[in-house]
Amino acid sequence: MPSLESNSFGSITYQEDAVVEFPEGLPGFEERRQFVALTLPHTQPLVFLQSLDDAALCFITLPVLSIDRQYRLEIREEDLKIVGLSPKRQPRIGEDVACMAVLTVQESGPTANLLAPIVINIKNLKAVQAIAPDSGYSHQHPLSPAGAMVCS
Repeated sequence: MPSLESNSFGSITYQEDAVVEFPEGLPGFEERRQFVALTLPHTQPLVFLQSLDDAALCFITLPVLSIDRQYRLEIREEDLKIVGLSPKRQPRIGEDVACMAVLTVQESGPTANLLAPIVINIKNLKAVQAIAPDSGYSHQHPLSPAGAMVCS
């Protein structure tokens, strides 16, 4: 099994068939295309997206449904094509895709980007940051300990 020396987690081993690929990279990180999703028992439901291209790059994410149980995923046709899904219908979270909000920690408290979640096709692990400008969601949705299900 391949391994990586991560700045955040030290030495990690992962399965090659568990690599999440962003065919077009992420906004601001276009050259970083391969990540592995890491979960730790004591930090659930947090998911850490560790770059395989840059040991210092790791995004902290939460499933959008753990933040907003009524979250409505809106993904553009071109983004559906990037992840290999049919543009004929919107994918279902948990059935077709995993949908993760990237977290930011600020002095005023943590926030989640619900405006542009990371959408991962569950079948092929292709991913995209799906920006939905007309969704009504914020890129700085405030998290409260209860709403974010922060680790205890």
